[in-house]
Amino acid sequence: MIVLPARAQTQIETQAWVQAVATGGYETRVITGNKNCPVLKSDKGEVAMTVRAPENGAFPLACAAPIPVGATSASVNGNTLPLPVQVPNRILVLGDTGCRIKGGALQACNDPAAWPFPVLAAAAAKLKPDLVVHVGDYLYREEPCPPGNKGCEGSPSGDNWPSWSADFFAPAAPLLATAPWVILRGNHEDCQRAGLGFLRLLGQDAFDPAQPCNPHLAPFMVPLGGVTLAAMDNADAPDTSVNDKLVPIYEKEFQDLAAVPAPVWYVGHRPIWAAISGPLNIPIGGNATIIAAASKTPLPPNIALMLSGHIHTFEAINYDGAVPPQIVAGNGGDNLDITPANLKGAIFQGRSGVSVKDGLSVGGFGFLMMTRRDKDWAIDLYDSAGRQKGQCVFTPGSDGGVGRVDCPNFKP
Repeated sequence: MIVLPARAQTQIETQAWVQAVATGGYETRVITGNKNCPVLKSDKGEVAMTVRAPENGAFPLACAAPIPVGATSASVNGNTLPLPVQVPNRILVLGDTGCRIKGGALQACNDPAAWPFPVLAAAAAKLKPDLVVHVGDYLYREEPCPPGNKGCEGSPSGDNWPSWSADFFAPAAPLLATAPWVILRGNHEDCQRAGLGFLRLLGQDAFDPAQPCNPHLAPFMVPLGGVTLAAMDNADAPDTSVNDKLVPIYEKEFQDLAAVPAPVWYVGHRPIWAAISGPLNIPIGGNATIIAAASKTPLPPNIALMLSGHIHTFEAINYDGAVPPQIVAGNGGDNLDITPANLKGAIFQGRSGVSVKDGLSVGGFGFLMMTRRDKDWAIDLYDSAGRQKGQCVFTPGSDGGVGRVDCPNFKP
């Protein structure tokens, strides 16, 4: 795969990747500076890729084509594509990867220690995952870098290809070339921020350039071989206030999830019950809108695990009652959040009655790898350089019971 430089450029080279889509299966996506879409070649024949979105000045041509059923090899312009496997046993999870430039929050995008996502993506690619799950928030370069600031000097800004290339596609290139992706929408990709760019480049649905930004996408399911990943768009759910128009939408989505065969992993950018530091370092949090929906329509019992980002750290939480455990993996590159190491006693918004049985957070940039074992999943935590920090274990519940995430290598 041809890697684009991180900064804005005049010549657009072809970049290709594979991602899960709403219609089922996986699709090849291509960004190209050429006038026409390339051909997808595979051992099942050649397919002319079709225009997903035409060039419009801010973005180059985007093309798409489904991966042929049963294909064991595929390429675009001579670049080999990673193909999905029926039972992915090594699932890499990361999120919140962009470099923040907005107002007084000026992350040093040119400093690998301050913004390690390029290093992190290269290290993660060396682990050869079967699948990558990105839990959202790709584009943080919302405003121009102030003159004289060496940390972000030369950075593009806004919802356009130079910014998307700098913040995501160029640094992620080694990992995009290694495995197919499941891509979640983050709140930085809502319609007030980079929503149109996200829908054009990474959205799971077909893209219509004539339509306005879609504020909420329907869930889509990704079979993982004995587990179904339910990818939910909760980017539009306010954290600290209840959006009454959204509550029935999330209620309906919870109801529909009940029909999916167990076990289900609920994946959405915003966690329902997770915590940040409050006064006196007391853990507080929770998404007020989704909690309001869950209070009226509880999570169905087929949900075995919740995966999210949004909070810029790693968290593993077990709850009292029938709520499945939560993993937060929002430490992929943006400015880190300082959260209490011990999350027991967290105070959540709303009246859901959910409380933390035990939970912890682990600071520092990084990502995690979930490895399927006989009866559980190992969760290896890595730092941004690809060094293993320790291991947690997700043990699914038995006989309809709730599972647990235990982290014996870490103390809350």
